[in-house]
Amino acid sequence: MKILILCTGNTCRSQMAEGFLRQLDPGLEIYSAGTAPGDRVHPFAVKVMKEKGIDISGGRPQAVEEFLHIPFDYVITVCDGAREACPVFSGEVKHRLHIGFDDPAEATGTTEEVLAVFRRVRDEIFRDFGKFYRERILTDSGKTPGGSVRHSD
Repeated sequence: MKILILCTGNTCRSQMAEGFLRQLDPGLEIYSAGTAPGDRVHPFAVKVMKEKGIDISGGRPQAVEEFLHIPFDYVITVCDGAREACPVFSGEVKHRLHIGFDDPAEATGTTEEVLAVFRRVRDEIFRDFGKFYRERILTDSGKTPGGSVRHSD
């Protein structure tokens, strides 16, 4: 099963969702991309994912155009909020979904205040993509879980 997770910058939310799904089920083909990809994965996204035992430090933001030739079972947009337009994917797709989250890269304040926003969004991604996995991937395919996510506190 092939899944593409889309956002604007492909530096935070889509990278975290990709990392979570990869660890949850290594048998899935997971990709993430953006309409205006940034230069690198946000260091705070890397940090808060590492806290949960998931390493996304090797990820790199990619342009959605790199994936237009690949047919996907699911394309999921994760950008949310009135100021941000979610990207459109014009390639072959069986199912399009939107699972929206605030953009933690827009958080302001002290380092700890910004990290708190990244942690909240990370936890929302874990919750909502876990639900997506259970309700759509396992149910639709008749699969059994391909692994489990380690949560360290």
